[in-house]
Order: sequence, then structure tokens, then C-alpha cells
Amino acid sequence: MPGQPAPRRTVLMGVALAGAAGLGVAACSTESKLGHAEPLPTAPVDLGAPGEVPVGGAKLYREARILVSCPAEGDFKAFSGQCTHAGCALEKIEKDVGICPCHGSRFDVTTGKVLKGPATVPLSVIPVKVEGGKLIAGPAAGRAS
Repeated sequence: MPGQPAPRRTVLMGVALAGAAGLGVAACSTESKLGHAEPLPTAPVDLGAPGEVPVGGAKLYREARILVSCPAEGDFKAFSGQCTHAGCALEKIEKDVGICPCHGSRFDVTTGKVLKGPATVPLSVIPVKVEGGKLIAGPAAGRAS
């Protein structure tokens, strides 16, 4: 009948569904929420032998969440290996492109720039250097020894 209030159960169910829908939209937003909140190393990270990173290619250190590229012999660049869209760890590298398995974002492994969204913020740069025959990434890597 018109004019009668909706049953309490109907109202509560509608509120719950609206809240769940809002969470789903927020979780898949195209705006990056992690552009400045990526977990970057707070101490030097030993990544092993520099020769493990192919010249002209890149290597993904999944456990450390670090991506290292080597555009030329002895020239290394490191970036966060965590997608700036939803915080997922990058899964693999294909043809100089870092791939996020969660929502399909793609990143250039030599610059960290977004090639395909939904991510809108590039990967954060991490200092990297060769020291004592090892590739070291993290805050201390940016300082001269």
C-alpha cells in the first residue's frame, strides 16, 4: 500500500547493499591511492650479483618488491615493484614492461612510467648501486661510499 513505511529488513538490506557497492567502487577506482605510500626499502637491500640483471633488460625481485633495469652495461635503475593503483606486487616482466596481475596496469621498466592504467602514478625510484660485487638498493645506495 502506498504511504506505508518499508519493512525494517528491506531498509537494512538496501543500506548494506549500497555500502558494499561503494566499497567495490572505491577498491577499483582509477585514481591512484598509493602513489606516495608504496613501501620502499628503509635500509639497504642486497639483491645479489649485478650480472643477474640482463643488459638491455630488467629483473623483478618479487620478495623485495624491487624492479631493476640495466639499459647499458653497468647502468642500473631501480623502482618499486608494487603497482601504484591498488598496491599489488608486479608479477612479471614482458618485453620491458612490468605487469600488475590485479587490474592489468603496465609500467615501463626503464623509467617506471605508466604505460597502461588503471594506475596513473609512475613507480617510485629507488637508489641503486654496485658495491663489493653486489647490487644494493635502498636509501644508502644513493650516497657515495
